[in-house]
Amino acid sequence: MAVTDPIADFLTRIRNAQIAGHRIVEIPASNTKKRLTEILYEQGYILKYKFEDEAGPTGTIKIALKYDPVSKDPIIRKLERISRPGLRQYRGADELPRILNGMGVAIVSTSKGIMTDKAAREQNVGGEVLCLIY
Repeated sequence: MAVTDPIADFLTRIRNAQIAGHRIVEIPASNTKKRLTEILYEQGYILKYKFEDEAGPTGTIKIALKYDPVSKDPIIRKLERISRPGLRQYRGADELPRILNGMGVAIVSTSKGIMTDKAAREQNVGGEVLCLIY
């Protein structure tokens, strides 16, 4: 079955793997998902990742999930899709959401590429708010 919203699928696979307590999750790759993965890693939400181009036409992304060493709770508390294919959410640079007073991250697709809300504010660009993470 074809996926109509690949970003929502990406977020759901990570969410489900965390609920099930998996260490690694495999996701079909695309350039957008690769960039989302890099942002998750840069912000410290995942342990590590690997892009594998051999498997299938698009390849896969293997993500090692991060858990709290003491409580074993997932580091990512919430992954939420904001802009959906049926209802796109665009914001200007001054209207980008602040997640938990800067503790969380909003990922924005701008004309200068996919970046965090903080980077978009610094470069003074707005765009489509893809998702929230905290």
